[in-house]
Amino acid sequence: MIEHFFSCPHCWQQISMLLDPAYSQTYVEDCEVCCNPIELSVAFEDGELVSFEAREIGQ
Repeated sequence: MIEHFFSCPHCWQQISMLLDPAYSQTYVEDCEVCCNPIELSVAFEDGELVSFEAREIGQ
């Protein structure tokens, strides 16, 4: 697992997530600070994070 830090697109607080380098995926998870949903797109190549995007949804 890889810990990745980013800013929530809703409340702009710094949060972290554990990412599994075995999977590239897009999914929705709630912010641990403001509880708003965030769409996360994560891509790995050879076990390294090559792309991470956190977008607000529900607006």
